[in-house]
Amino acid sequence: MVVEIEEGLLEKVGEIFRKLKKDVKIYFFVDTENECKYCEDILYILKSLAGLSDKITIIERDHKSEEVKKYNIPMFPAILIHGAEEYNVRFFGIPAGYEFGALVEDIVDISTREPEVEPKIAKIVQNIEKPVWIKVFVTPTCPYCPIAARTAHKFAILNTNITSDVIEAMEFTELADKYGVYAVPKIIINDKVEFEGAVPDSFFLAKILEALDKEIPKILIDEHHSHET
Repeated sequence: MVVEIEEGLLEKVGEIFRKLKKDVKIYFFVDTENECKYCEDILYILKSLAGLSDKITIIERDHKSEEVKKYNIPMFPAILIHGAEEYNVRFFGIPAGYEFGALVEDIVDISTREPEVEPKIAKIVQNIEKPVWIKVFVTPTCPYCPIAARTAHKFAILNTNITSDVIEAMEFTELADKYGVYAVPKIIINDKVEFEGAVPDSFFLAKILEALDKEIPKILIDEHHSHET
């Protein structure tokens, strides 16, 4: 095991988890037929968090389980977080370093069902009717990656048509190479539109609409273009 969470940090997370309202189920999927370098560490992280609140349940499943088919889990190790609804909020690889904070905030958002998104942005996200698949490539040492990860996951909480995968690039090197990941965070939407960096929610949403060939509302255009230039 290479990961250890300091007692002081756990105490702070425990205070944050006082906000939890609805139960949260965290599925942890592993491929038992192949070596998993960080699975022990991932399970340690998840169980440490579950130990801070009786509203959090960890469910361990292997690659042959029915849930893998049901929830379309394409690779391992994988984390899937459900709340009152079955959200498509997923991590592939270890949520360590800066991504640990993103995992904690995801749990809170899923439990409270109140992701912090501007109402005008949230409304547009909630009205998306077509499937959206977001891949966010990250590394544990990247301070900007949690911003992109959180935006993707908040949108997936607002709309279950959206699947948001946060992928640890150094664990899934072949996939990172396939998508030309040379800097993180790198975001790919529906294998059609891609961009790099931590961006405002409005810019991120504009890119989703671009991937869906949808007209970008005027309220998003200014921020969309200001970031690109």
